[in-house]
Amino acid sequence: MTKPLTLISHTLCPYVQRAAIVLAEKNVPFERIYIDLADKPDWFQAASPLGKVPLLKVGEDRFLFESAPIVEFLDETEPQKLHPQDPAERARHRAYVEFASQILNGIGALYNARDDTGFQAASEALRAKFLHLEAKIDPDGPFFAGASFSLVDAAFGPVFRYFDVFDDFTRLGIFDGLEHVKRWRRNLSERASVIGAVTEDYPELLRAFLRKRSTWISHQLDLHERSQPMVAAQ
Repeated sequence: MTKPLTLISHTLCPYVQRAAIVLAEKNVPFERIYIDLADKPDWFQAASPLGKVPLLKVGEDRFLFESAPIVEFLDETEPQKLHPQDPAERARHRAYVEFASQILNGIGALYNARDDTGFQAASEALRAKFLHLEAKIDPDGPFFAGASFSLVDAAFGPVFRYFDVFDDFTRLGIFDGLEHVKRWRRNLSERASVIGAVTEDYPELLRAFLRKRSTWISHQLDLHERSQPMVAAQ
């Protein structure tokens, strides 16, 4: 019996989530190992030349690194293709997977902004990208290109998950009036593969990550938490 694939992960990494979503969509059994990126084991540093997750272990001493080639490998080798068959459309989907990566960079700029001016600039830059997507999503949904879940959807599930947490403590307005994007976001949030790509404590882990950053958004989180009523001990 072939050993299951092993996905080397970090609890918050959105790129790991992409691989986990694709594995779940294809019903591929896999093991998952979480590592501390602040204290990387020697075997990990040997297997990951860029020092990043995800890694996908596909053999005794064989590892794939970087999320894009990992999900492409899975789509090529496992049943239930998630990429379109048409070459031009497939290239378009690959471009929007990269677009998702650029949005993740924008989210990093958002939560790293030190003041209101920087935060607003990052917010406006993100909104511009989602405005573009509003005109590109299949209007009939439920997914990016219509009825079929694709690698683009796998890339955007982790993107929208950030906003699920942000919405708990601040109002961004990035999706105001973007009805296609909002519907797509909602449909992805209800997808079993997207839900299962993180642990149940993901929201609290992300909030803990934000609290440590001393940025505009961490200040908003602190204000929100201070405003919450204290629960009396039983």
